[in-house]
Amino acid sequence: MLRWLLALLVVIALAVVGAYTAAGRGTPPLLTINKPDKVVGQTGSVDVTAEAPNARFTALSIAFEQNGKTAPLFTLDERTTGGPDVTQIERNQLHISRGINRQSIPNLRSGPARIVVTATRPSFLNLVQLTATTSKDFQVRLDPPRLAVVSTHHYVNHGGSEMVVYKATPPDVISGVRVGDIEYLGYPAPVTGADPSLKVAFFALLYDQPLNTPIAAFARDEAGNQAKTSFVDNVFEKPFKKSRIPLDDGFIGRVVPEILEHSSQLKMTAPSSGRGRDLVPAFLKINGDLRKINADEILALAAKSSATRFWSGPFVQLGNSQVEASFADHRTYLYDGKEVDQQVHLGFDLAVTSHVAVVAANAGAVVHAGWLGIYGNCAIIDHGLGVQSLYGHLSSFEVKVGDTVTRGETIGRSGMTGLAGGDHLHFTMLVAGRMVNPVEWWDPHWIADRVERKLGEAR
Repeated sequence: MLRWLLALLVVIALAVVGAYTAAGRGTPPLLTINKPDKVVGQTGSVDVTAEAPNARFTALSIAFEQNGKTAPLFTLDERTTGGPDVTQIERNQLHISRGINRQSIPNLRSGPARIVVTATRPSFLNLVQLTATTSKDFQVRLDPPRLAVVSTHHYVNHGGSEMVVYKATPPDVISGVRVGDIEYLGYPAPVTGADPSLKVAFFALLYDQPLNTPIAAFARDEAGNQAKTSFVDNVFEKPFKKSRIPLDDGFIGRVVPEILEHSSQLKMTAPSSGRGRDLVPAFLKINGDLRKINADEILALAAKSSATRFWSGPFVQLGNSQVEASFADHRTYLYDGKEVDQQVHLGFDLAVTSHVAVVAANAGAVVHAGWLGIYGNCAIIDHGLGVQSLYGHLSSFEVKVGDTVTRGETIGRSGMTGLAGGDHLHFTMLVAGRMVNPVEWWDPHWIADRVERKLGEAR
């Protein structure tokens, strides 16, 4: 009998040891620090997910470490002042968030810091406690970037361009010029031996922006800290023309089917009748919706602008050309004597003779050479620093994407592809992908004063 009792005790002891061992091999809590990211500014946050069976923890803490000091942000049994937001997002998960600022951390300073999260959960049968710890290093930035405008005499024409030279530090900040809600990013100044903090930004007051639109240089770091400063001396209103464009069946019948054939974005085909009147709805779709789609495509190409300045001197206008339409011409379209549409023409229509050689307005790299909606066969040349030029309605190309060109080099032949009533070149300048008046870029005095003078003074 005693033997059986001893055997039973041994079995029970082994079972207890086995259970304890198994419990000790259980999975500790799973901890994830979702925030902060690499940098925290004056207002940041900690975002932690802690996972355990039934979200049951015996201890859970979040601490902020910096300069050898520790500040508690959260404990399971004691909520700190202005306590965190704690929610159970799933049966097994707790989500904890807490602000990082001088209110929650009075000794918060700029520099390296760390978040440390520790959690403990009971094992099976509460035999042991399973603990996990994780941490994340990041930078605290409490001071805004430094920003100073270096250039002088900044005058902006409505629909036109301007350039500013400025300094922005530290080196990794995003900077440029903000015009209303549009940002024009800066580039390293093309000045030999310049300090890395020296930047240039081309920007524009678009034809459809009010004259009193706020314009300011800005610098913004990863933490969201910002600096800005106004610098524009004056803004000048410029008159824009108005014209009335009668549409005839011959024009509509020629352009609409071809454009629709190339424009799958519109998801429509030309009526089988081919009659002008039946094509009017498609023309309106092209003139409105496709025009906007093309503007977005052109804007996307701005991302391909080089940080290198390829161009120098004034841009050249198509030689011996006659101006048939100018920039920001407000057009009213008529069919059968009735108004059917209104659009704004954002370029110059330049005509010489049929299939005349079209040349690059300045040196650069070809970033587009193909069909582009209302512009038909279209080439876009990147000149660097966010400046590009567009050549529409071409009949043929003599360049391809990736080619480098010099000022005056032939890139194609004029034509009447796309939304063109006759053989001509549609030409416009682009700043950060937005269409601006080319007249300034053709003007040697404007280039000398608004660009070369400012770069020279920054040397």
